[in-house]
Amino acid sequence: MGSYNYYKMFGCFNRKFKINEVGPPSDVVDVFKLYSGGEPEMSPDKFLRFLIEFQGDRGTTSDDVERIMERVLNLSKSHLTRYVFSVNDFFHYLLLDDINGPLKTQVHHDMTAPLQHYFIYTGHNSYLTGNQLSSDCSEVPIIRALQRGVRAIELDLWPSNTKDGIQVLHGRTLTTPVTLDKCLKSIKEHAFVNSPYPVIITLEDHLTPSLQSKVAEMVTSTFGDMLYFPKVSDKYECPSPDALKYQIILSTKPPKEYLQCKNLGKERSSVDKDSSRYESSVRYGTNDVSCASSSTSQPLSDLLGVDYEDDDDIEDEKFGHQKAPEYKHLITIHASKPKNGTRKALTDVPGKAKRLSLSEQALQKAANLYGADIVRFTQKYILRVFPKGTRVTSTNFRPLTAWMHGAQMVAFNMQGYGRSLWMMHGMFRSNGGSGYVKKPDFLMNKGPNGEVFDPKSKTLPVKQTLKVKIYMGDGWRLDFSQTHFDAFSPPDFYTKIYMAGVAVDVAKKRTRVIDDDWTPIWNEEFTFPLRVPELALLEIVVQEYDVDKDDFAGQTCLPVSELRPGIRVVPLYNKKGEKFKSVKLLMRFLFV
Repeated sequence: MGSYNYYKMFGCFNRKFKINEVGPPSDVVDVFKLYSGGEPEMSPDKFLRFLIEFQGDRGTTSDDVERIMERVLNLSKSHLTRYVFSVNDFFHYLLLDDINGPLKTQVHHDMTAPLQHYFIYTGHNSYLTGNQLSSDCSEVPIIRALQRGVRAIELDLWPSNTKDGIQVLHGRTLTTPVTLDKCLKSIKEHAFVNSPYPVIITLEDHLTPSLQSKVAEMVTSTFGDMLYFPKVSDKYECPSPDALKYQIILSTKPPKEYLQCKNLGKERSSVDKDSSRYESSVRYGTNDVSCASSSTSQPLSDLLGVDYEDDDDIEDEKFGHQKAPEYKHLITIHASKPKNGTRKALTDVPGKAKRLSLSEQALQKAANLYGADIVRFTQKYILRVFPKGTRVTSTNFRPLTAWMHGAQMVAFNMQGYGRSLWMMHGMFRSNGGSGYVKKPDFLMNKGPNGEVFDPKSKTLPVKQTLKVKIYMGDGWRLDFSQTHFDAFSPPDFYTKIYMAGVAVDVAKKRTRVIDDDWTPIWNEEFTFPLRVPELALLEIVVQEYDVDKDDFAGQTCLPVSELRPGIRVVPLYNKKGEKFKSVKLLMRFLFV
């Protein structure tokens, strides 16, 4: 007798649906037979051969095999003393995502290059719990971000009437503040729970020099030995993630530059009014756009999308002669602004290790007009890209344009959800979830005539072909109520597979719908020819078909360059990026 699901129809009679027993797909049975030599049991040496030859796990040892088999057999209670797998034991092993997941779980990139050689997991307005206009500010989203592996935390600093005189909030909005002290202590406590690599605190500073000195005291006393003090050698090149392990580093504008910029802005307010100059600045202009004047109706910073939020708060000129030397000497990554237009700021001029901030619109505009300059800039300096101000509900932009041009810090609202954020989660599942992903060599190289990688090229040759086979899905019956997807019958699942990357690699596929089954079996294969696999992301979304609107049933995003070949179990996540307890897909990845 099989077991059944019963669904009530019209409140009076039951519909009966047989629950299919989950067994291994035919491919799994065939592979088992191949490596067991047609025998009903697989010995440790044959299992080892399967792991090395079929799964590509070349570093596996006999001891590893013994540990895996011991665990699976203990869980399944199939055998007491003999280390052999039946086909069901073998299938059970394949479904263990902590040992047979789709990605490498160890840090394996070279971590000894300067910071600008890495994509860095970066938060935007890291203290906000919800929208950008009226949500609470709190240390809780900072803690959550650090636990997820985020390595760059942004704090907006404003004067307050509290004891330490400094609060963190989104300026000129209705957001309720949190104290700087709370934020710093939370960072100290949680900075390295997920990754030993450095945490960068980017400060949007709206403070007087005396309060900047107060910040210097607070960060020094809170972080102690964890705080990195810049060295003379850092002036021209950032240290490596490896050299900065367990260190907190600060990035903001030096106070002196802030005040000079302020005065300069007043002298040049006429620039903002000159529309022809604005146009030329976008196309590689030479006019100075470093500081927008508050006297115009629309500051140039708004038009160009440069991050000048922290530029107009010290109105009292009496502060002009003061300095905050303690504060200045703590800044490892000097933030700077385009002083003579965006293109001028992107040209390769030697100077202090610096970070330039652009909005998503400015980045897109620059990528369209002079993308090569962005790539060259990011070979030496750090580029931060932040969401446009109209994203009041804390949505995000597609991050790939920024990554394709080498931008290291793509700042995201981590409290939201949606496909862009899933891509961010996917990228930073790379390199053991360390929060630092080494940029592909081609983004750091120049040709003999200074030519650099062009992501818009349509003539790139196919470098690798990825075949993705999706066998089956399972776990929804354990994680969802019987009527979650449909009140009258079991769910009708299908899977969408997207390839995101450079334009010529983008593709979209989908499986057929499997009706009335909590454990859908698709057995469908898809082929993706890839020109730039190093920047490709495989997005997988399972949906439940509905006549009106399909229901979300799980998602994940996997960096193609990190995929482990072979038959792998792929755990799925909810809309916020939290892993489901049981929901998973069984898939095969094959590189040709």
